[in-house]
Amino acid sequence: MSTEHAPDRTRRRAAPGDPRITVAVITRDRSASLLRTLDALAALPEQPPVIVVDNSRDDTTRRAVTGHPAITRLLRPAGNTGALGRNLAVRHARTPYVAFSDDDSWWDPGSLARAADLLDRHPRLGLLAARTLVGAEAADDPLNAVLAASPLPPDPDLPGRPVLGFLGCACVARREAFLAVGGYHPLLFFGGEETLLAYDLAAAGWGIAYEPALRARHHPEDHGRTGRSCLVRRNHVLTTCLRRPWPVTLRAGTDLALAAAAGRPGARRALKETVARFPAALARRRTLPPHVEHAARLLDREAAGRTRGGTAR
Repeated sequence: MSTEHAPDRTRRRAAPGDPRITVAVITRDRSASLLRTLDALAALPEQPPVIVVDNSRDDTTRRAVTGHPAITRLLRPAGNTGALGRNLAVRHARTPYVAFSDDDSWWDPGSLARAADLLDRHPRLGLLAARTLVGAEAADDPLNAVLAASPLPPDPDLPGRPVLGFLGCACVARREAFLAVGGYHPLLFFGGEETLLAYDLAAAGWGIAYEPALRARHHPEDHGRTGRSCLVRRNHVLTTCLRRPWPVTLRAGTDLALAAAAGRPGARRALKETVARFPAALARRRTLPPHVEHAARLLDREAAGRTRGGTAR
């Protein structure tokens, strides 16, 4: 994969910020939103180095952000890398911890320093999930309540609440752990890709915790993009094939087939793309160790209970 690095656009500030953490941002054809995110990151007291991975189709984004004081490095892959752009950013980071933002999300002042402190104090902690506040009204993302209610038992080696999920634009990872498990899986590309990474971190012995004292801001907008529900459906089945027992995979595949037969939005395309990728998933299948599978089953039961109760997943 070829990349183009912005020449000598390292920020020069009078005082150094927190040397422990980098922010990785992925973007695609949303320069106005990206500039807002970069402005927010540049104003943080931690003054983190920011690596931007530009998946855009042309030079519009590059021209818009050239010279922005927040950017330490701009990476331009040869094509759209989706979530794998985060892997690229982590490989180029030179700090022990990496926080993630998308081009429509950023961090509250002080949250990155708190995350680094927690990672310093808990050497088995591989990833921290933050509380995500949405829009100008700072409404709680529905995932916050799901993570806060995690049925996984407390772990003395971890802060916060042990979880097996997070939001990709609102988490902080230990670089060593992220790279050791390979980061985001290439088969998924984008859409619900976080679950597989959480499984792989836990299988490798790393802890994952939700800490609501860490806050990320998310300002999503309607940019006319479609197909996310299809990708999430597809990747759910592929994730089960890659890591879960066959009965779980069969159930997920059956649910998708029934949704496609019922004409639910995105389901037919999701089924077609799942079938196309299924041989590659089989070739890379590696089931979870028993203790992680047990945790995944606890979360499956909780999710089923929320669905029966009418709570959004």
